[in-house]
Amino acid sequence: MNTPYQLLGGEDGVRRLCDAFYDCMEQLPEAADIRRMHGADLTEIRQKLFEYLSGWLGGPHLYAQKYGSICMTGPHRPYAIGPKERDQWLLCMNRALEQVGASAEVQAMLERPLQALTDMIRNRETSEPA
Repeated sequence: MNTPYQLLGGEDGVRRLCDAFYDCMEQLPEAADIRRMHGADLTEIRQKLFEYLSGWLGGPHLYAQKYGSICMTGPHRPYAIGPKERDQWLLCMNRALEQVGASAEVQAMLERPLQALTDMIRNRETSEPA
């Protein structure tokens, strides 16, 4: 069975996905809340997401090799992440998957795991007022 990493095109495909994700975050007005959580320069966070998703999608575990164990809640703790922010992140990722031409198979394969991942980092029951 092919992993999502392989089905997306390996390293190049996952990098394109991460770039498309952050492009969506910058361009979509409905993602403004999560965009404000990031610094002006997205270069470092693009790389970190690429490294994380590489392993998470079934490819090389670049993030773990570079930073050690992976705890997604810690780095996100300083940010108020409720259902609205989770949904904005998922919107950007779903749009990015579409933009890179991910097959319906890959999108379906990732739907529940992405929802679980984003629920794991949620640290508020409700979203903060805008």
